[in-house]
Amino acid sequence: MSSARPSGPFRVGDRVQLTGPKGKLHTTTLRDGGELHTHHGVLRHEQLIGSPDGSVHTNSGGHDYLALRPLLRDFVMSMPRGAAIVYPKDAAMIVTQADIFPGAVVVEAGVGSGALSLSLLRAIGPEGRLHSFERREEFADVAKGNVETFFGELPETWSVHLGDLAEELENVVEPGTVDRVVLDMLAPWECMETVAEALTPGGVVICYIATATQLSRVAEHIRNLGMFTDPEASETMVRGWHVEGLAVRPDHRMVAHTGFLLTARRLAPGAVPPEVKRRASKTSFSDADVEAWTPGAVGDRQITDKNLRKRVRDAEKHAAAARIAAASTQFSEEEN
Repeated sequence: MSSARPSGPFRVGDRVQLTGPKGKLHTTTLRDGGELHTHHGVLRHEQLIGSPDGSVHTNSGGHDYLALRPLLRDFVMSMPRGAAIVYPKDAAMIVTQADIFPGAVVVEAGVGSGALSLSLLRAIGPEGRLHSFERREEFADVAKGNVETFFGELPETWSVHLGDLAEELENVVEPGTVDRVVLDMLAPWECMETVAEALTPGGVVICYIATATQLSRVAEHIRNLGMFTDPEASETMVRGWHVEGLAVRPDHRMVAHTGFLLTARRLAPGAVPPEVKRRASKTSFSDADVEAWTPGAVGDRQITDKNLRKRVRDAEKHAAAARIAAASTQFSEEEN
């Protein structure tokens, strides 16, 4: 897998983040004869090609732009999206709470736009394996385009499988061979038995869940299975701070609730964990409860086919540029 953030001067095909007047960001892919047009003027790509990372360039209007290769978090927030992304703050917690380690065998469902896949691929390293499942081919195409754009190639450690995890997982991995499972789907309780079969004893399942009703149902389902430790739930909020001289205060805006994380570990076959004493609570579900968990009720946002096709084209275009940049780097190394 090639470097996601190569050092050295900018090349044709590189993604570059430009910070202009008043801190406004522009992300562009460098190409021969390319230009960045804003109402402040024109910045020619040829000014950037061959210059170092972190350099400053002046456009035709006399405005300065700071040029940097995007960090993973920057790339994720600006890449084409087919489905909603897992935010960087949640991806970081998933990698930590699930203990994604170099060499791990990881299963992910669904792949969405590939945001979480990028973090998982980095974490497992060149010796690991990531199996990503996605029901919609268009979403899988967007994800593959984004991953190829970031890494400069499609990693050999990554496999994308079209279909339902509950139906296809047993055809992809042997029972008891998966170290970690990450579920970003509407109804994770539907495939929990399949996940338990695939996980090695002590392995981790972590669910990224949108609503409190979903959180309740999957937690109770995991408890009733008797195959996992008692699940732990959390959410992550990030609040920035304004720091300028003695003016130190919280930012007016923050990235607050985006989703819940629910984590549990696979028990050894036949193991019975010590009983956890709890207060009495409602654990049964009525028809009204089930209705509240339907896709429409929990805010499953639909995307039009026309809009999705455009995002697939954008992702493929960026991936093609990344291949050019990767080929240019390989050619330069061979010359040297």
